[in-house]
Amino acid sequence: MSVDTAATARQEAEVANEAARRRTFAVISHPDAGKSTTTEALALHAAAISSAGAVHGKGDRKGVTSDWMAMEQDRGISITSAALRIDYEGQVLNLLDTPGHADFSEDTYRVLSAVDCAIMLLDSAKGLEPQTLKLFDVCRARRMPVITFVNKWDRPGREPLELLDEIEQRIGLRPTPLNWPVGIAGDFRGLVDRTTGDYVKLTRTPGGATKALEEVLDADRAAETEGEAWTAAQEEIELLEALGADYDEESFLAGKSSPVLFGAALSNFGVGQLLEAIVNLAPAPTAKLDVQERPRPVEKPFSGQVFKMQANMDKNHRDRMAFVRVSSGRFERGMVLTHAATGRPFATKYTQAVFGADRSTIDTAYPGDVIALVNAQALKVGDTLFDGPKVEFPPIPSFAPEHFVVARAVDAGKYKQFQKGIAQLDAEGVVQVLTSDVRGEQAPVLAAVGPLQFDVVRHRMEQEFRSPIEAAPLDYSVARRTDAESAPKLHALSGAEVLRRRSDGELLVLVHNKWRLRVIERDHPDLFMEPLLAGGVVEED
Repeated sequence: MSVDTAATARQEAEVANEAARRRTFAVISHPDAGKSTTTEALALHAAAISSAGAVHGKGDRKGVTSDWMAMEQDRGISITSAALRIDYEGQVLNLLDTPGHADFSEDTYRVLSAVDCAIMLLDSAKGLEPQTLKLFDVCRARRMPVITFVNKWDRPGREPLELLDEIEQRIGLRPTPLNWPVGIAGDFRGLVDRTTGDYVKLTRTPGGATKALEEVLDADRAAETEGEAWTAAQEEIELLEALGADYDEESFLAGKSSPVLFGAALSNFGVGQLLEAIVNLAPAPTAKLDVQERPRPVEKPFSGQVFKMQANMDKNHRDRMAFVRVSSGRFERGMVLTHAATGRPFATKYTQAVFGADRSTIDTAYPGDVIALVNAQALKVGDTLFDGPKVEFPPIPSFAPEHFVVARAVDAGKYKQFQKGIAQLDAEGVVQVLTSDVRGEQAPVLAAVGPLQFDVVRHRMEQEFRSPIEAAPLDYSVARRTDAESAPKLHALSGAEVLRRRSDGELLVLVHNKWRLRVIERDHPDLFMEPLLAGGVVEED
């Protein structure tokens, strides 16, 4: 074996070992299920932070670490995704927090393209809610393993067996509880580990700002302490065993079953058990398929894909940051990579790891890690960067927008700032920007999945780009992809307008509503109109 071959083999072995230590996952849920609080509680239990904040801060408690944007802190909701890197017991956890609000589901979809596992968060009182169902459909389409965490067990809610039945009946995912609550929802006493039989009694800490106190009791002590609540829990556990609701690694990794845990993130009950499940059960990074559906093994030379763009996280520098999921190889700061879309070199002098709003320079990274490339003006969402032999990963699709406004600068004297801001927000994917020769560049059409996205645009245009805008709604609710041959004919029809998406030049036809769309399809079957993505799957009429 030559010296070069031996060195390559050593580096590939190093990369494979490092990849095996990584767990890259996202937390998904319906709004108000406690997603950001759970994210914060996981960081607390992994000792990445000393005390937890709450989504709606109380007293002197700050907002969640992952919510860094001013609008998020003001409104108490997550409207951008955030990357948190946590070192825990020899493992590297890359936790990608996602927006909970349905209006920002496209950002969540991008994040799900960059993770290997999802934590599906359920409210103990509400169970599966609409946004949870939509996000699970994305996971199912990607065959992504899902761990379920039933949150808010310290508040009144439903029966645990009822929740499990709902999961199986509504989404076809077989639940396999890893632990079981003692005490009904609202009277949370502790958790029984179904593998060991140990009972962990939980004690609330003041405000839930620090880890909950845990005491392990044997069965006799537990029965003496908890009485009827313990007896009821044991009967339910026996029923689970009779039903064969036991964890199965093969079906979990295939996306057919889901390990289930119970807890209360705001009080830090059961979060430690969830953290252990992530470390022990969530899959490590594996080979990713390129555009030609060839696998790119993790130990091969560096490759990565941009899944998010974000500007102005640092108000002092007004920078533009590209978040890249490392797919293969060892990344070293200063590497000159190749931009697959253009074939041009891309220098990586300024590379950072991100913990919410806090950033630190990162020198090396491995498959599963998320790196932030600073001042990445040449990159956009979906771009591939690589070292060595060329590789390009499939693009990350855009969602079908349902809301449209015409944007204009309030102050004509700030048109340059207006242009710069609109272009920036388009590159980040905050909204889709559509243009046409008829409307002109001074009046682009902004397209969004939900109207709250326009509030973000207004806020950022005023605060970051100093160019307040007017946003006049358009009477369209449906978008379809079309081609150059059909575009002029569609544009001439009543209730339809053809525009070009600035980011990729693709032609979209906007139609007033689905009724009008059906009429056009009936009367003009020869015209090309193709559905776009909706919720991670092809939109249904």
